[in-house]
Amino acid sequence: MDSRTWPVLLGTALLAAARVSNAASSPAAATAPAAESPARTAAAAAAAERGTRIDRVIAVVNDGVVLESELSTQMEEFKRRLTVQKVQLPDDKVLREQVLERLISEEIQAQRAERAGITVTDEQVNAALERMARQQNITFAQLPEAMARAGYIYADFRAGIRRQMQREILQDRDVIQRITITPRELDQYIERQKNSASADSEYNISHILVAVAQDASGAEINAARKKILDIADRVAKGEEFSQLAVTFSDSQTALEGGALGWLKGSAVPTFLADTIGRLKAGETSAIIQTASGFHLARLNEVRTGSGPQIVQQSHLRHILLKTTEVMDDPLAEQKLSDIRTKILAGEDFSVIARASSDDPGSAVQGGDLGWATLDNYVPEFSKVAASLQENEISKPFRTQFGWHIVQLLGRRTFDNTETAARDQAALALRDSRAAEALELWLQQQRDEAYVETRL
Repeated sequence: MDSRTWPVLLGTALLAAARVSNAASSPAAATAPAAESPARTAAAAAAAERGTRIDRVIAVVNDGVVLESELSTQMEEFKRRLTVQKVQLPDDKVLREQVLERLISEEIQAQRAERAGITVTDEQVNAALERMARQQNITFAQLPEAMARAGYIYADFRAGIRRQMQREILQDRDVIQRITITPRELDQYIERQKNSASADSEYNISHILVAVAQDASGAEINAARKKILDIADRVAKGEEFSQLAVTFSDSQTALEGGALGWLKGSAVPTFLADTIGRLKAGETSAIIQTASGFHLARLNEVRTGSGPQIVQQSHLRHILLKTTEVMDDPLAEQKLSDIRTKILAGEDFSVIARASSDDPGSAVQGGDLGWATLDNYVPEFSKVAASLQENEISKPFRTQFGWHIVQLLGRRTFDNTETAARDQAALALRDSRAAEALELWLQQQRDEAYVETRL
């Protein structure tokens, strides 16, 4: 799951308020509709009194809709964000199409998450906002007032974070957890890393995708190839990469100027790793073709890491129960409480985990998560694990993945040597495949949905 966007959302919001004048409207998170400005609200009320239509459906998405008001507020939000980021704004028509496509994709995912029974609790939203507040050097309690002073609607921001978290849980369930790594693939990956993006360095990368559907015709593939060649030519002639990404990219990062942000070398998407390792800061790659389409990548900056460090590791095992339409929160909590009672009475944790846990990665290992630092886990999980004594089993608790019980098997101080590096490489390989897998999944969801636009 990509949680790196959560802390960025608040910083972007407050930065926009500080730098952009006349920000009367109230933008929320990038994934949430921004609130209406007082002037716009008053105008809408006046229009309503006159019987004037103030909203309309601009896209039908399966059994849901996208409203013109959503598109308008998101247009204003992205204009504000791009201005703060000093990215030249594309034509309104181009930006309108890009924002509408994102709203359609988010509506498709929201419907899928609802059908899967994926929910995000207030406690999970609070934890995410608390982390974001710390990034801004304020407390969680100060957050609503700080956002109000900046002209933002706190309730809208919370709603946006909740929807983003719901989508990320869905993506983790349907995409990330289904990526499997064989020992041979891991060996090959480690060998490739020696000659590609260094695992000890971090890379700031931007990316443009011209998507090609899985069932594309020869003519459609040629059209996509011509489009990426034209984009590459414009980059070579000095046009701003971020502006071209906003205008032409089909990637989910298009409206961020194609920015992938800072990535450790081991986490650079597999299809980019060899190329990025050969680029210098400021250079753009040659065209790369993959199953999802044609790509261009730009290396913005590189920074070198400090090498291996001594770390504190914990050996944990857990049992996870995911909530569904059948397995709601109270039932999952009660079932785990019963399981915990059985284990405390002498039943084998690993046997029950293999039979009951909904975590496909650890269930086959009897729930064993191996040795890892606690920052590898989501904060709610880490907090509970850190509070345990050796061999203690927690009471049931909830994270965005579902309900858990976790047992601490031991703690150690560990020199981050080759053995640990191999474990980290397995996780990095999965993460490096995730970007491409997610793009393909999003394209598939879009292709399978019924979408009627009414612009």
